[in-house]
Amino acid sequence: MTVERVAASLPGIAELQDHCRTLAVLDAILLPVWHDRYFSYDARWGAAAGEEMASMRDGSGDEYSIVFGPAGAYVRGFAHETEMSPYRDEDHEVWPGVLGEVPAAFAAQVAEPAFSDENGTPAVTACLWRESTDPAWRHGTIDFPAGADPDGADGLFALLTDRRPEAYHAHAEDYLEEEIDLAAVRAVFAGEPLTDDLVAALNPELTLADLADDLAEIGAGGSSQPPR
Repeated sequence: MTVERVAASLPGIAELQDHCRTLAVLDAILLPVWHDRYFSYDARWGAAAGEEMASMRDGSGDEYSIVFGPAGAYVRGFAHETEMSPYRDEDHEVWPGVLGEVPAAFAAQVAEPAFSDENGTPAVTACLWRESTDPAWRHGTIDFPAGADPDGADGLFALLTDRRPEAYHAHAEDYLEEEIDLAAVRAVFAGEPLTDDLVAALNPELTLADLADDLAEIGAGGSSQPPR
């Protein structure tokens, strides 16, 4: 799967944003230490510009960031060992086409220092965007190298294209190497209000009060979904 197929599999902006919050809430419960988490969500990331950011870091160098804002949504993925990595050779250039057609509305995200290395090279192998008026997700015109996942999009965005609670559950059990209550995961995915019992079903060492700061950062209130 390349970014082309990911673009066809993603939902609308609002649904994707809610899903990203859900992933962040579950990781906040299962992994109380922020640096241990796979998924995060920062509702205050670009408050002055009305922007929020979802992110993933796998602990091995692969990551993505999704900026949601008035212009729409910008998705940057980086899989460091792919054929399309800027570090595939000593020139450290982004693969042709990955960023070349990004609209001016997302110029700030393309140039965002947090999405580049210390030398200013954008850390990106896969990029998608959807302006608020776009009917679908878009990506650049790319001549992909051979391989099943040349830009890393398949692995990077697996839980964005497969949004079933069972998919997250399988990922979390593998990541944590322990059993996790599937019914509780389904309840969070359904947007049920978080309670001490629901939190304890996922992490007996945590209470709802312990999550207050995390939920505020995620912008989720007392559930996996924000008030609308």
